[in-house]
Amino acid sequence: MAETRAQRRAKLEARKQARAGAESSRAKSRSKTMKRADKGSMKMPSRDALLSFIRENPDLATKRDIAKAFNLKGDDRVALKHFLKELEADGIFQKRGKRFAEPNALNGTTVLEIISRDKDGGLVAKPQDWDEDMQGERPHVHITTPRNPRAKVIIPGVGETVLARVGRNGDGEYSARVIKRLERPKSATLGIVRKIDDGSWRLIPIERKENELDIQPNNLGDAQDGDLVEISVVKTGRYGLASARVLNVIGSLSSEKAVSMIAIHAQGIPHIFPDAVLNEAEAAQQPTIKAPREDWRDVPLITIDPADAKDHDDAVYAQADPDNKGGFILYVAIADVAYFVRPGSKMDREALKRGNSVYFPDRVVPMLPERISNDLCSLRGGVDRPALAVKMWFDANGEKTKHSFHRIMMMSHAKLSYQQAQAAIDGATDDDTAPIMDDILKPLWDCYACMKIGRNRRGPLELDLPERKIKLKEDGTVDKVIVPARLDAHKLIEECMIQANVAAAETLEKNEQMLVYRTHDAPSLSKQESLREFLKTLDIPLAQGAALKPQAFNGILERVKDTDHADLVNSVVLRSQSQAEYTPENYGHFGLNLRRYAHFTSPIRRYADLIVHRALIEALSLGDGKDGLPELELDDLREIASSISQSERRAVQAERSTIDRLIAQHLEDRIGDSFDGRVAGMTSSGLFVTLNVTGADGFVPISKLGDDYYHFDETAQAMIGEKSGLGYRLGDSVEVKVVEVQPMAGAMRFEMMSEPRDLGMRTRSFHKARRRKSAGKPFGKRSKRGKR
Repeated sequence: MAETRAQRRAKLEARKQARAGAESSRAKSRSKTMKRADKGSMKMPSRDALLSFIRENPDLATKRDIAKAFNLKGDDRVALKHFLKELEADGIFQKRGKRFAEPNALNGTTVLEIISRDKDGGLVAKPQDWDEDMQGERPHVHITTPRNPRAKVIIPGVGETVLARVGRNGDGEYSARVIKRLERPKSATLGIVRKIDDGSWRLIPIERKENELDIQPNNLGDAQDGDLVEISVVKTGRYGLASARVLNVIGSLSSEKAVSMIAIHAQGIPHIFPDAVLNEAEAAQQPTIKAPREDWRDVPLITIDPADAKDHDDAVYAQADPDNKGGFILYVAIADVAYFVRPGSKMDREALKRGNSVYFPDRVVPMLPERISNDLCSLRGGVDRPALAVKMWFDANGEKTKHSFHRIMMMSHAKLSYQQAQAAIDGATDDDTAPIMDDILKPLWDCYACMKIGRNRRGPLELDLPERKIKLKEDGTVDKVIVPARLDAHKLIEECMIQANVAAAETLEKNEQMLVYRTHDAPSLSKQESLREFLKTLDIPLAQGAALKPQAFNGILERVKDTDHADLVNSVVLRSQSQAEYTPENYGHFGLNLRRYAHFTSPIRRYADLIVHRALIEALSLGDGKDGLPELELDDLREIASSISQSERRAVQAERSTIDRLIAQHLEDRIGDSFDGRVAGMTSSGLFVTLNVTGADGFVPISKLGDDYYHFDETAQAMIGEKSGLGYRLGDSVEVKVVEVQPMAGAMRFEMMSEPRDLGMRTRSFHKARRRKSAGKPFGKRSKRGKR
């Protein structure tokens, strides 16, 4: 039966009376609670005290936690229960499960999106699950790293999604510690703002695969023509350009060092030191010479570095071993970074976040502040500096027979460049090298000759891949690209550092001390098989089924040395190799053919080396108990190793992309010009060509190859014409014409000028093409040049 109007009115009245009664009851309860508090019968915290506690301790905000924190017992706990219910009813708190929290506040474990960095380089996040209509604007959350050096450290990047524990400080600001990564970073959406002739605005992308975007004036913000900006896409459609909104202006490209700034922001590289880190660095002081630190200032150690080096973190000295005919004693001293950068300190947390220094043609983004890297830890000539040193004995066959580590105070007796040291050995001494020629330089070279005997017997991988170096003008543009000569001075220092790294790994293993190894796995079976199939096309055998050693690759490289195939084979062998990485587990270094290897020689610029220094200090009791490696779980060390491996890959990508952009800018006015180059890569859609003079890379679409249908033979690393059997192969010398340059994306498009050649083979792909053609089936892609 339906309710009558009178019945509904009676029910509404009853509800009003019930609500009024409940409110009256709460008021009486509140009054009774406050009266008891006034009489001193309880220690009830104030509302502000409760609010402050819940803000600062989101994971300790149950009734039991609060009672324990304020030392409430017996009747006081009963009163607290009523007090919390009243505050909840008044909307002061919300109850989430058993915990109390502020309304519309972030508390406890929450999913966050890392959105940017603050002015100090710290990470800033926002909550992912947030209703702005109900809760207001999404709050900013500052990501912190744990102060406890034993705590697990996770360093996310901009664009990542993380699970984090959130809290608030006394000022109401949110901070969070990352518990777990949930999603890897996506590429930052960056571009250059340009005003075009008709007065409209465009975003020129910095990534090769992205398209231009339209920017409406109301979405421009404070951006000006030529600014590097971060944007979001606000409108897409089937026709016309998508539209973007400027979120953040990063800087102007009119300034010097602007090109490297693109890579810094695109890769999310921290480049601004927080004030607290700089202050900590400025407060650092030199150590005194007391046990266990030894005084080695009379040992004539010298530094040999690039001519433009600003920091000098390694020094060497060698002498003939009086107790071992034909043998040598080698001393390698490395700057004692661990003394200044203690575990858990502000500099330490910032160094781990950065992972390594990043080297661009126009700047360096250092891992440590300049006060440390260029001053206190730079082994300057004639100045006392702390160091961690290793003394190694080699027999006449270049075999290391023993070694010992020492924490020392040293003084460099000379600062030389590679070119200076080499010139002196070649007979052209100068004012710096003449006084040390007989006592220091000649014994060093004699020691190197001895170590080479052992190196040749070991047989590390010997790839011939020259590295180019860009020289810039004062305005930051490219002046020239050079290939520096590979001198014996370079090889000497390299071998000294390799032996020191081996000694570090051996010592830590012997002392059962955890460490981060530098590992390089053998080529995978699939890569071995691909290489084997490729070498068959050159009639070069590669053993099957056997565990390959570096010597097997060296034999192949020696066989093609000084032939037309040398560059091709070096490139393919390089591509067959695994990627080196940092791991707490040891599986050796394949490329160097070493069973154990750790990075020890560059703690100024690599966090992995700093870990090894701390591990040695801890294992050999060389410190004060505060600068050694803290006790860590294996999972913690795995997380650190993974983080610094990612930082290394990030740095390599940033350095490469910056060089690509600089060279593309350099060639922007050379459209239509022809250049000599080599085929450096292939895909089914075309060829990648590297220019000989500049080292610039560009793409030749398959449609620009010639009057034929072309097919990519992956096994032979060749692009073969279906009709003619002629084509191009990886490593071929070719001539190309520049037809398009995108300087900000570092991209260039070439047109092939060289005619295809007889590759001297009829591959399976060629015969397959012939069979498909005879069956009347289309095959490959036809060149546009063939249609004309």
